[in-house]
Amino acid sequence: MNGSQGELFAIIWKPAQLRFRLRVNDVIRINGSLCRVIRVNECAAVVIMNQRPREFITRFDKPVRFQPSPLTFRISANAEAEILNRKQKKPKHHKRRHHGRSL
Repeated sequence: MNGSQGELFAIIWKPAQLRFRLRVNDVIRINGSLCRVIRVNECAAVVIMNQRPREFITRFDKPVRFQPSPLTFRISANAEAEILNRKQKKPKHHKRRHHGRSL
């Protein structure tokens, strides 16, 4: 190798792209229940799911119903869950320009 030859060094900067399938505010269906994605990072997606209301009758024959707090759990950020609220991008149609005389 020639000692007078310089080294070539460069940094190539690419902006980070979202590599995850799930995104924040996605509504997904898990086991028939609707869930909302509230946070996504490299490790997992945090999902919140409402629980069904609980109903029972007290000792005094009064019906009682209350809503338990939502469940929070983690799934893979690339989970193959059905996303219900994401709109598909439609291909853009180019406007046709009319050149010439009108009929």
